[in-house]
Amino acid sequence: MSPEEIQTLSVDEAKPLFEDNLAIFIDVRDPHSFRAGHIPGAKHVNDHNLDAFLENADKSKAYIVYCYHGYSSQGGTAYFLENGFQDVKSLDGGFSAWQQKFPMLTQAKIESADSQ
Repeated sequence: MSPEEIQTLSVDEAKPLFEDNLAIFIDVRDPHSFRAGHIPGAKHVNDHNLDAFLENADKSKAYIVYCYHGYSSQGGTAYFLENGFQDVKSLDGGFSAWQQKFPMLTQAKIESADSQ
C-alpha cells in the first residue's frame, strides 16, 4: 500500500470523532512517550501486544492511528488495513499536533490494548 493510498485526517477532523466516541485511537509511539501523555482512551499498540490487539479488535469499527508527528502512523495504518481493518486513518501531525491544538485533551496514564 503506497502512502498516497493512506487516508489521513487533521486534528480538527479527528476531534469530533474523539468527542462523540466514533473512533478508537491507536497510539504507536514508544511506551515511555505513551506514559508521558496520550489522547485519553487511546490504545497503546506495540510489538509486545500487537498480536493480541489484532486478534481481539473489532475490525469493523473506525480507528485513528497516531505517532509522534504523523509519519510512522501511516505505516501502521497500512498494516491495520492489510490485516482486515475496514476503516483506519492516520492522524496528520500526530500526537504533537493534537497536544499543541488540544492540550486539555491529553493525559498521562497506562492503557494498553491488553486492557480493552
